Amino acid sequence: MNADSSNEHEAKSIIARMQRIDKWPLPSSFLAIIAIGYFFTFYDVTDIGFAMPAIAPQFHLTGSESLFLALSIGLIGYVFGSFIIGVLSDKYGRYPMLIVTMILMAVGSFGDAASINLYMLIIFRFITGLGLGADLNLIPAYIGEFAPADRRGHLAQITFFLGILGQAVTPFVALALVPPYVFGWRILFFIGGLIAVIAVILRAQLPRSPRWLVSKGRLKEADGIVANFESYLAKKGEKLPELTENDINKVDIVTETNRLPFSYLWQKPYRLRMVVFGLWWGLWYIGNYAFLGDAATLLSDTGISVASSILYLAIGAIGYPIGAISSWFISDKIERKYIVFGGSIMWLIAMIIFGTKANDIALIVGSFLASYSLAFLLGIAYIYTSESYPTRARTSGFAMGDGLGHIGGAIGALFLPLWVASIGFFGGFAFIGVTTMIAGIILVIGGSVATKKQLETVSA
Repeated sequence: MNADSSNEHEAKSIIARMQRIDKWPLPSSFLAIIAIGYFFTFYDVTDIGFAMPAIAPQFHLTGSESLFLALSIGLIGYVFGSFIIGVLSDKYGRYPMLIVTMILMAVGSFGDAASINLYMLIIFRFITGLGLGADLNLIPAYIGEFAPADRRGHLAQITFFLGILGQAVTPFVALALVPPYVFGWRILFFIGGLIAVIAVILRAQLPRSPRWLVSKGRLKEADGIVANFESYLAKKGEKLPELTENDINKVDIVTETNRLPFSYLWQKPYRLRMVVFGLWWGLWYIGNYAFLGDAATLLSDTGISVASSILYLAIGAIGYPIGAISSWFISDKIERKYIVFGGSIMWLIAMIIFGTKANDIALIVGSFLASYSLAFLLGIAYIYTSESYPTRARTSGFAMGDGLGHIGGAIGALFLPLWVASIGFFGGFAFIGVTTMIAGIILVIGGSVATKKQLETVSA
């Protein structure tokens, strides 16, 4: 056997050893460590919307252009962060980039809190966005590369559930800080910075991804990490099945390609996936960020007090953990794209009810259904997007869909106030419900099958 054949056999053997592990191969606490990143992400995605009603008068913001600079600049940072750091993650690994993203978010959040004018806020919202967009990209890739095939959705949804609590908690933190204190919004951002610092410290314990190491030909490192997994499981009393030569031969892997990931991904079979996920994320984020960023301000513009506007959304935020738990039960039982489609239908219903603004109950119910549907589908959509691309270009592929999709979020945050002014409160919110419904239809028609399939099979 020549050197190349020997290396290929060893690489396949390492992946086959990973594929026979049917449990999470790390301490359970590591899921919580990963989830802290999600927690910060959803905390920050939400806090800017609740801070804006207080920031706008203090910074003398008027008109959609100023609101765009304050709200959407972070989303533009998401696009650059997801793409640039996503490409770097495929080149240099998930682990170092998971540290970089949290450092960026800590710097951005502390800077947000210290901002003395719009221009300073813009700079630090962009820095925060760089880290957020990249972290949303890296977490599902990292989890997917460690999780067994028949529990990939389940484990991804556990971390998502822990993270989405950030979106459920933020409205109540904002309610306690923003209306009563002139500097309350600064404390809101400062808390986010502290969370990011904690995450940096804890993430230092995480191992590198063996699948990524194999894709780079770093077989000795990958072998050592998988051996640690096997030793850890053996100490817990887990007995792994014998590895056969047939198991090894069935593995289909490709090591590092000389082509740039984004060029490689525009070939078959990934070309269609790039288009489908690009449309899905772009249309979904139009409604998602429009609601999260503008709802509180638009309600207060209709004469409802800032405190009442935040309260309606805070009560509705109870739907976040409930929605995440609901899809956790079915994450590996129903094909992922159908779960996402179901969530899209619920989002449309939520926007219609919220848009009626008929009474307090309609606003609370609409907000609850919006929170529920977002949490129901979003974690599943993240892992589904990530697992659909090969290891050597996984985070680059995710960036082309979810990352660039944040452009839709910037559009939604900018234009929802204009749509409301043009076609009314109901028309504006109904419209951002319809965009998500269209996105769900596209995903059902064009999305591939992924549930319970080995990662190397899904992304082939």
